[in-house]
Amino acid sequence: MNKIKIENPQDVIPVLKRWKNARQENFLTITLNGAHEVIKVNHITKGLVNSTIAHPRECFYPAIKDYASAVIFAHNHPSGYTKPSEEDKELTERLCLAGGILGIHVLDHIIFTKSGKIASLRSEGIIDPAYDKRGVKDYMQAYKGGEIEGLCVGFA
Repeated sequence: MNKIKIENPQDVIPVLKRWKNARQENFLTITLNGAHEVIKVNHITKGLVNSTIAHPRECFYPAIKDYASAVIFAHNHPSGYTKPSEEDKELTERLCLAGGILGIHVLDHIIFTKSGKIASLRSEGIIDPAYDKRGVKDYMQAYKGGEIEGLCVGFA
């Protein structure tokens, strides 16, 4: 079986096809090996028509279980709009911080629609490459400084 190698956000589209027509939001963790080849696509949560809830604990569990060196998070927008909400952005930041603690590189967070349109939060500048490298000390300073209020957020 040929592994799917992820080199850019468009390479993720084929692995998301199972969920593109979903009428409710679905949050996925795509685990990757050191060569950025897909290990597995993991379904994390199923939400409502315009929101779902995700927590770093559940989002990173498949990555730890799969011995992944990197992940891509993805969720669909049944509305057809790929613009990330504020909740999408906040969750992405929390996931990047958690990935920094765990040593699991967050390559991207993709929002996708049934028409095949996608938004890459890394390409849009929402994922700061420095987040991937933040350690526990930086994370704790951000938490104590009030930059991070909680670890569970719903998004639309």
